[in-house]
Amino acid sequence: MTAKALSQRDLATVIGLEVHVQLETDTKIFCGCSTDAAEDEEPNTRTCPVCLGLPGALPVLNEGAVEAAVKVGKALDATVAEHTRFHRKNYYYPDLPKNFQITQYDAPICADGTLEVSVEGERREVGIERAHLEEDPGSLQHKGGSIDTADYTLVNYNRAGTPLMEIVTKPDFRSPQETRAFLAKLEEVLEYLGVFDATRDGSLRIDANISMVPADEVGDDGSIADETLAAANRTEVKNISSHKGAEKALAYEVTRQKNAISRGRAIEQETRHWDESRGITVSMRSKEEEKDYRYFREADLPPLEVADWKEKIDIPELPDARRERFREEYGLDSESASKLTSTKEVADFYEDVADKFDPSLAATWVADNLLGELNYRDMQITEITHRLDEFTRLVELVDAGDITTKNAEEVVLRRMLDDGESPDDIVEAEGLGAADNDEVVTAVTEAIEENPDAVEDYHAGEGGAINFLVGQVMQKTGGSADPGDVNQMLRDELDE
Repeated sequence: MTAKALSQRDLATVIGLEVHVQLETDTKIFCGCSTDAAEDEEPNTRTCPVCLGLPGALPVLNEGAVEAAVKVGKALDATVAEHTRFHRKNYYYPDLPKNFQITQYDAPICADGTLEVSVEGERREVGIERAHLEEDPGSLQHKGGSIDTADYTLVNYNRAGTPLMEIVTKPDFRSPQETRAFLAKLEEVLEYLGVFDATRDGSLRIDANISMVPADEVGDDGSIADETLAAANRTEVKNISSHKGAEKALAYEVTRQKNAISRGRAIEQETRHWDESRGITVSMRSKEEEKDYRYFREADLPPLEVADWKEKIDIPELPDARRERFREEYGLDSESASKLTSTKEVADFYEDVADKFDPSLAATWVADNLLGELNYRDMQITEITHRLDEFTRLVELVDAGDITTKNAEEVVLRRMLDDGESPDDIVEAEGLGAADNDEVVTAVTEAIEENPDAVEDYHAGEGGAINFLVGQVMQKTGGSADPGDVNQMLRDELDE
């Protein structure tokens, strides 16, 4: 179909993703070099003859990388191949020291999986075509600008050989928003598996393939005929490093393609670079075809067999299952269960607290109070997991009535996070122990006697009067009285 004819029809967006996940292993996939980058690391120092592709150096497969791949396959409900093998993907690019990449071609370790995601309140399945192991290339540093404006480019091979798992989806996405929801869910699952660390630089990199097809050729169920997909020119966008970045990059590219088609121009089948600083995609080269890579079997690595081994590899409870269990076991609503399973660390932290206190109280303190204060400070729960006993002690003080909820939230918790102090030390230093009953009774009596106008307003039905009187009592007790109890005591006195 010509570009002019296509421009006269409504268009539908078709997106497929290739997600490169950096697996958490101690060493690289085919050598013993560490994957842990030091902050002051010099370029091209975390290398060896194997990951630099020097003559005579032979690769040896990392068992931990294979185990991680099997876990990913199980979590995606994919078929884990009993027999698989590696290939050489041949192409020249400066970040590839061997001029080929060891990867998997026609025998991926995982295939035919699914991942269920929620998009605008609707749950749907995204098809996973394949997931395979490969080695990471080095990294390029463009000096003086972006890829198309830099004065020169430096190559750092420290990352070369880091184990990657490439997860290839089917072209099941119809909007950039859907891809963001999928990537967020995928990242959540990978973190639960313990095979991925989102804080590592370059830990998740996305290549996206975008096509425009006539909207009337998309079925009611979202399906598109293979012939329609084959006829559409596909643009690949590289250098996307987050699910937020993916949404921005794809929104730009979709708009670019639609504008081109509306002007009667054909979409080139090409590879484009996402320039995050400028918020645009830049043409890099014409898109390669499969035959251009001249795949052939990697002779230095024997075929991989995991038939017996894969059944012994267990995976932990995944996010969706844990959310459902939290609703059933702890009686939590959907919103609280979702917050408390946002990461495995948060879920573990909550269950530790819920083991000692009422689950609803624990949910309020972890999901609302603690996570809220951490988010405000741009902190992660992993930064305070070593202080679980202190946080538990704070909840204990509230549960026993030794301090008020208000003081616990607004004074103690904030000081704990800001200054690293223990809750008992803060309570003692600030004199926050709960007021005894006689002290509160005296404060209630004094507040009523000292504020006759407020008393008159209360009897006249003005709702704000009681709040004013509660504030007066709280002042007199230094905030150590329970506001709810004070409210009731005032009403009892005033209604006599």
